Amino acid sequence: MSETRSVETSGADIETAIELGLKQLSVSRESVIVEILEEPSRGLLGLGARQAHVRLTTAAPPRPAPPTSTIQADVEPPVRAMVEDVDADEDDDLLPDGVTPVGEADMDEDARVGVATLQELLAKMQIDAEIMVYRAQVEDNEAPPWVLQIHGRDLGMLIGRRGETLSALQYITRLIASRELQRRANIVLDVEGYKSRREQMLHRLAERMAEQAVQMGRTVALEPMSPYERRIVHLTLRDHPDVITQSIGEGNHRKVTIIPHRR
Repeated sequence: MSETRSVETSGADIETAIELGLKQLSVSRESVIVEILEEPSRGLLGLGARQAHVRLTTAAPPRPAPPTSTIQADVEPPVRAMVEDVDADEDDDLLPDGVTPVGEADMDEDARVGVATLQELLAKMQIDAEIMVYRAQVEDNEAPPWVLQIHGRDLGMLIGRRGETLSALQYITRLIASRELQRRANIVLDVEGYKSRREQMLHRLAERMAEQAVQMGRTVALEPMSPYERRIVHLTLRDHPDVITQSIGEGNHRKVTIIPHRR
């Protein structure tokens, strides 16, 4: 997988600085982690004004899928669950370390119903993709969910800005599967390892920003994140001896702050 890249940019406001960074990196918003290095300030009577300063770090791109035939029958595109014939070497870069896909014989009812539901949804969306299934690694003695990993060609549309489309697809898949099971379906969705890569980036970001907060002796704020991503940051730093974390803001603007302990 390719190395990540970083760029620091400034602008009149945070969004302007982010857009400038995206242009320099030639990537979309969902492909980066944004660190807010400095909030903008208007100053007093125009004096001491400061621009917003941010750092953007890219995720490694998804593994390209093998080419498909240009001749297709006039039927719905195939959507297959890769449950028995997965090439582990080929798909290592899509899975977290220490995780291997499972076959249908090793799935429980949640996984089988989830796969069938997702297959039907992808077929109706006319998306040619494959599905790998594996157990997620969790902490705190939680029941590990089944991860339905979608991969194929040109699947960026399934991720969307900041993963919003993927979240919506996961919600719909869970809702339909839960109705069939008559209980909550313990499944999550991922596309081309997007969540796995972003989670790794968030771990590294949290650790780096905690070190920065301690060195500077002041609170550091991250960009607004979803509840799932904020939880990753909180869990990463919960045992850190020198900082605590706190979520602030409302709705889509809620973000994590990293606060150094006072000496």
